[in-house]
Amino acid sequence: MLDNAPVIFGEDEISIEDVFAISQRKRTAFLSETPAFVDKIKKGADFLDNKLQEDGVIYGVTTGYGDSVTRGVAVENAYELPIHLSRFHGCGLGKILSADQTRAVLAVRLASLCRGVSGVSFDLLRLLTTLLNEDILPIIPEEGSVGASGDLTPLSYVAAVLIGEREVLYKDERRPTMDVFKELNVTPLVMRPKEALAIMNGTAVMTGLACLAYIQADYLCQLTARLTAMTSLAMKGNPQHFDEVLFAAKPHPGQNRIAAYIREDIANCMEDVPLDRLQDRYSIRCAPHVIGVLEDMLPTFRQFIETELNSANDNPIIDGEAERILHGGHFYGGHIGFVMDGMKNLIANIADLVDRQMALLVDVKFNNGLPSNLSGAIGERAPLNHGLKAVQIGVSAWTAEALKNTMPASVFSRSTECHNQDKVSMGTIAARDCLRVIELTEQVIAGHLIACCQALRLRERNQELDMSRMTIAIQNFQTQLKDRIDFITEDKPLEAVLRGLLVDIRKRHWQLYK
Repeated sequence: MLDNAPVIFGEDEISIEDVFAISQRKRTAFLSETPAFVDKIKKGADFLDNKLQEDGVIYGVTTGYGDSVTRGVAVENAYELPIHLSRFHGCGLGKILSADQTRAVLAVRLASLCRGVSGVSFDLLRLLTTLLNEDILPIIPEEGSVGASGDLTPLSYVAAVLIGEREVLYKDERRPTMDVFKELNVTPLVMRPKEALAIMNGTAVMTGLACLAYIQADYLCQLTARLTAMTSLAMKGNPQHFDEVLFAAKPHPGQNRIAAYIREDIANCMEDVPLDRLQDRYSIRCAPHVIGVLEDMLPTFRQFIETELNSANDNPIIDGEAERILHGGHFYGGHIGFVMDGMKNLIANIADLVDRQMALLVDVKFNNGLPSNLSGAIGERAPLNHGLKAVQIGVSAWTAEALKNTMPASVFSRSTECHNQDKVSMGTIAARDCLRVIELTEQVIAGHLIACCQALRLRERNQELDMSRMTIAIQNFQTQLKDRIDFITEDKPLEAVLRGLLVDIRKRHWQLYK
């Protein structure tokens, strides 16, 4: 499939990469119109209509929601009830989801509803597709979900936009939904019974955020391997710490892959360089063992995320073929909660690793002859300049905050909604925590990129390393970093440099190993 080919919903399963590409506006969403898919969607909606006419008792259609299930709703009010659901959940707070996060949420919800067991109309699926492709983005506050019954409150902002209410982001401007719909000649949805429940009662927010977190976590594994190679070179470290035979003795595949990346980066670079220590400190020697845990867990994380992404996770499930209504708890976000809690722990360990590596590089007690704080000042200017002293303090602060955020959200279940929702997943809080830990770890990596680049240039200036003898990968990466990072001789503010590096990291600017 071409990279820019549309993502087809309703046929094959959707991948993390599909969701990510849509979130970045690199691919569009296309709704399958095969007879089998259209018929499956129609059967579910038609069955609900017939069931409503026959006995009039359907959860969330002619009953209240959640603990209010015992409260009957007159059949003639069944079309008004979903509007009430979308409105009373309009109480989200906190930051607004970014544009790419919102696109991911819409794509995940569309994928789930296209399973064909939610009882929604084809018109609803078309309108969700229109929101994605026209980039009409609901304004979604990130706080207010306990992760079961799914992401009710944040997804209410999607439901509201489908019926023309609340606000959207369109062409970088926050506007009333109906103004944008009128401008684009988009007809708002007339909500059918259960459709608000089908949109809101699911795990789309946590799963959308998990897709974005996964992509970045995968890249951070590679980038930290590259940083470890550069740190080892700058420290005149022992290359045997990454030996192939050594790692064959402990054959975790992800760990060994990270060791291979580092080994390839430093191959033959240190042949004539005398070792400072026979055994480097753990933040270098054990780097494959730290990074490798995340690398080894990524396939499991992918399985959990993509299974959730391609699942029906609302309640009840509508079996249009057998004409059954099945009540369950698929809205429970336990799998995503576990992935996000696990991922943020492993990412924070990477932040801690990188923080320790930088601490070695800047400290004359440990850095094997490099100047204090990696300052490039010499002579009478040396005592005046302090190099990367403050950046290292910042790296320590960002690491500490990342570590603080590793408390697992999933164990903080709270009984809510009159004890109907008495055990909840907290999956969306876990996802938000994970993204924050990733953000902080990216900041740590940005600081260490400056340190590694400066340290290698200092070695080169002192004729302790010949950059022409470095591997092509290290030479090219160091050259790319020089475009961002000036050699630091005199003290200067480095915020702009850090922010520029963060842009590169978040855009996965550098082609690394895969």
